[in-house]
Amino acid sequence: MDRLSTRLFPVHPDQRTAALSWIEHGQRTPLKARPASSVVLLRDSAIGTETYLSYRRGQSPLGVIGFPGGSIEESDDDDLPWYGPTPAMWAKTLGVDDHRAARRHVLCAIRELFEETGVLLAGPDASSLVEGTQAKEWMKAREAINEGECRFADILSRRGLGVRTDLIKPLSHWLTPDFAHRRFDTHYFAAAQPVNQEPSILDSKGVWGQWRWAAQEIADRDTTRLGDEVGQPNTVGHVLSELAVPAVEIILEKIGSSRGCIAYLSHKRPVKVYYPELAEQDGDLMLKVECPKLTEGGSVQRGR
Repeated sequence: MDRLSTRLFPVHPDQRTAALSWIEHGQRTPLKARPASSVVLLRDSAIGTETYLSYRRGQSPLGVIGFPGGSIEESDDDDLPWYGPTPAMWAKTLGVDDHRAARRHVLCAIRELFEETGVLLAGPDASSLVEGTQAKEWMKAREAINEGECRFADILSRRGLGVRTDLIKPLSHWLTPDFAHRRFDTHYFAAAQPVNQEPSILDSKGVWGQWRWAAQEIADRDTTRLGDEVGQPNTVGHVLSELAVPAVEIILEKIGSSRGCIAYLSHKRPVKVYYPELAEQDGDLMLKVECPKLTEGGSVQRGR
């Protein structure tokens, strides 16, 4: 059984007013959290395990910098060919009672990954995977989904494809803190970069997306290097904890301490529910999270 440690993370500046109001006016019923999914895309490189991070517009509960993801949509109930574990099996794995809810989370993860990066975990059968999703027709399909002009199931059916749910692995389950004005109930998944597929930002709305060496991001977490490289008004001059939600920082730690992509993906982990709570530390507001101490997939990567 994993030993737990108590971690403290700063409350994001955009959320301080809501946090202070929550304390001053007493605890109230939190707003309902929207179900969501996020995918940690991974690959091995000469320096270590890398993951794809992107800039998120607005005040997203998934952070300014984070992994591809978003909220579940009505279209995630659409019927389509499904390869891999059944929704009932996914429900057991994710620790949810309703297999339909589990199915939505899985389909949302695959849809959002495609929409935001162009990486498509789908194929014509249970052992094949589509290739070359960088062509213009795929970008048009991503834009159509983003604009609500086309459904993900339609994109797949036209090409005779089904979702490869065996290619994503569950990581963790996070709830946005109670005081937030926008709350997500997010399941995080992980997937290896498919052969002959390369992520790219959405033409119309993408700002920044890049492969990043996880261990390096953790080593530099107290510097503003990442935020300065992204170069947006709300990223320049900010450290990692001001750009990313605790979920992203903790997952980066786990990736950075693994022996590689395969070791990380094959690590047996229970899907723990993380529920950050408000706490005061030296007169400042912080988010308190109980985290497992153990690494996932081996020892620390030192790079070259």
